Amino acid sequence: MRFRTPAVAALALVPLFPAAVLAQEPSYPEPSNPGKVTPAPRGEGETLRVCKRGCRYSRIQAAVNAAAKGDTIRVANGTYREAVRVRGARKSYVKLIGNPGAPDKVVLKGGGGRQNGVFVNGADRVTVRGFKAQDYAANGFFFTNVVGYKARNLIAAKSGVYGIYAFNSKGGTMRDSEAYYHSDAGFYIGQTPAQDKPVRSVVSNVASWGNPVGFSATNMRYVTITRSRFYNNGIGVVPNALESEKFPPAEDNVIRDNEIFWNNFNFHAGAPFQPKQSGVVPLVPIGTGLLLLGGRRNTVEENRIYGNYAVGAAAMESFLVDDPPTAGTLVANEMRDNAFGLAGTDLNGRDLAYDGNGSANCFGGNSGVTVTIPADGSTFAACPFAGPNAFNPGARAAMIALAGEAAVRGWIKHPHAPKPGFEPLEVYTP
Repeated sequence: MRFRTPAVAALALVPLFPAAVLAQEPSYPEPSNPGKVTPAPRGEGETLRVCKRGCRYSRIQAAVNAAAKGDTIRVANGTYREAVRVRGARKSYVKLIGNPGAPDKVVLKGGGGRQNGVFVNGADRVTVRGFKAQDYAANGFFFTNVVGYKARNLIAAKSGVYGIYAFNSKGGTMRDSEAYYHSDAGFYIGQTPAQDKPVRSVVSNVASWGNPVGFSATNMRYVTITRSRFYNNGIGVVPNALESEKFPPAEDNVIRDNEIFWNNFNFHAGAPFQPKQSGVVPLVPIGTGLLLLGGRRNTVEENRIYGNYAVGAAAMESFLVDDPPTAGTLVANEMRDNAFGLAGTDLNGRDLAYDGNGSANCFGGNSGVTVTIPADGSTFAACPFAGPNAFNPGARAAMIALAGEAAVRGWIKHPHAPKPGFEPLEVYTP
């Protein structure tokens, strides 16, 4: 992947794209067509055990190397200083199991140039469950060129780019997991190949906090994100279109029944990671709950969106897609039946923002909406809606003004309602 340097005005409009592919970042494998799922093995497979003493294997990688298709690798509690690689069709259907009930007891530790806690490439239907990965140069858990990955009961902390990351893959699952303190995004699904008979991916019961981006989704397709929390990030959730990855734009995704709140983390002013000084992360519009940056047929519904000081939920055209030239245009997206402002007790700075780009985009049944961009609500066509939307250049200019750390100057702050077990994060202090 390559990042194209745009004109300054266009760059200001795209604050949220992932930056995993910049020159200073770790290298990634060349994408390949994940194709059809590898046939399942016959039988149940063997169980290989890993522990510090008394097991045949003391290192996870040694067990992976010995495993055949369909085998299960069970890893005992402990800290394992290694980067685990599961590669090729011969490792399909392998189950890598730590401690699902207490993943923080099976720690994959980075450092020493280790890139990824677990890296799965070209091995279909691999399960990774019950681990904590931290301090890796690139990602905590990384799946690429696969069909049917399963990431469950995972904790990803303090790695260089992403926490839990799926790329150029189909039909996966991320659930019951947490990601925090990454220099880019806690969770990321990107470059989903278009499919005649789509295999849907599901993200469920995850928590992402303390990152510039909670969930990044460049050219993501056929994904449902549900029953999850995105909070205390610079921005919460960002389906977007970017031509430096294949298959733009983001299409046919459903973001339903999530809590998206308090995404006011100004990581420029203090963070437990080194904030990026180039690329797109510095342009994250801090204080935003959700943004559709281009995209087609995405549905945002039944979410609870509150306490975001810039904007609760927004939609605008992506300017970083020239090929095909219409890929950055918003088409047939719906934002409906969302609850803003926690019944008036934890207001957003603005609830909705939309520049009126594209066609057949609609907004309906949203409750608690009090402040919008534009203020007269002229761009918010009710659902259902067909035909071109009403473009508003003033609305676009107002949204551009909220790009990057400059967004902090445009915050409209309100007090947060108490939330047991949660504390707002605006500036990190050790």
